[in-house]
Amino acid sequence: MAATELKKAIFNRRMLICVGTGFSSGLPLYIIYTLLPAWLRSEGVSLKEIGLFALIGIPYSWKFFWAPALDRYSMPFLGHRRGWMLLFQCCLLISIAGLGFFSPTFSIGLIAYLAFAVAFFSASQDVVLDAYRRELLSDYELGLGNSIHVNAYRVSGLIPGSLALILADHMAWREVFMVVAAFMLVGIAMTFLISEARTAPPRIMTMKEAVTTPFLEFFQRNGLKPALTILAFMFLYKLGDSMATALSTPFYQDLGFSLSEIGIIAKNAALWPAIFGGLAGGVLMLKWGINRSLWLFGLVQIISILGFALLSVTGPNKVVLALVIAFEYLGVGLGTAAFVAFIARTTHKDHIATQFALFTALTALPRTFANATTGFLIEGFGNDSVLVHLFGSHPFLVSGLGYTNFFVFCTLAAIPGMLLLFYVAPWSDQSAEDSKP
Repeated sequence: MAATELKKAIFNRRMLICVGTGFSSGLPLYIIYTLLPAWLRSEGVSLKEIGLFALIGIPYSWKFFWAPALDRYSMPFLGHRRGWMLLFQCCLLISIAGLGFFSPTFSIGLIAYLAFAVAFFSASQDVVLDAYRRELLSDYELGLGNSIHVNAYRVSGLIPGSLALILADHMAWREVFMVVAAFMLVGIAMTFLISEARTAPPRIMTMKEAVTTPFLEFFQRNGLKPALTILAFMFLYKLGDSMATALSTPFYQDLGFSLSEIGIIAKNAALWPAIFGGLAGGVLMLKWGINRSLWLFGLVQIISILGFALLSVTGPNKVVLALVIAFEYLGVGLGTAAFVAFIARTTHKDHIATQFALFTALTALPRTFANATTGFLIEGFGNDSVLVHLFGSHPFLVSGLGYTNFFVFCTLAAIPGMLLLFYVAPWSDQSAEDSKP
């Protein structure tokens, strides 16, 4: 590829919009999965309860239920996609700020309800942003555009995962959540500045057609067995990574790092690898294609999980923490970028929002349900649990795996998804790179 063509592919308005969609999409999710656990842990909530909080992410797994309505109907302002964007972004601004007005000690139930609302609005925003981005990018730009989106998504995690933790050592949690919520103004500004990506109005369908047609089209286009294999791959590819990072901030805290140390190291160790990974991964996907990128980036993703196991052995070593976070942001970010590009390629352009929501909801299932078990896997169920009474006082059931064995388990959990690449994205098959629906 000529240098001029490469520069033109990277530096254009569409890629800048992908930065905005990634930031707006990632911020609320990292609030739920990074800031919320750190806040609860600092207030004395147990790992088991924090792990169960992963269940508030259910909307990310169920969003395909209401995605057809977002495809079928439009808001009376700003157009088919942008009207929904603005609505959900304003709801996120309010609900995120509201979290800080409650205490985990006295209002854990109310916090759970409000966090669930954040997850619902976040998942709904994702439906619209994913559909908009697919309409915005050409097939050739999917790899680079989604890579930039994913890495902007991950960089946005520095707000709740770094800045907020530093602020928490110097101000009340109420003010921390208000500061973090204010960053949703970035997404709101983007919504006003962009225009609709699809010039032709959406085809008017009945609500029944909007619900059933996208699912039937996917299975008819691929065949039953290949379609089920694709869905299994989407479920398993990020399983190990999702479980390993579910309790990463409480893990750092339990090792002995302060919130400020976690925030400062995360900021400096994650930012530049994330930016480099976004550009390098996108450019490499232009050269290698999505299939080979899934293989190579997936291997890096698996290796990055072992970094957490190493950290659990070395203890509170700041250098090791920095290296682990840097490699995680680089490697896992690359794997996610290729994965999201694969999902986008799998959708049909006439049913983007619903199919994209279905596929990304499936990928969120491990983060929601498997992650809810992580606290029990690490700490065990205790002597008085039902499982101990049924199966006996096995050391694993009573005391858990501990952090080191848990991360080894997460590494093994990542292997089945890699094996399915033989069927859904063969290394030598480049025809899929050019055959778009």
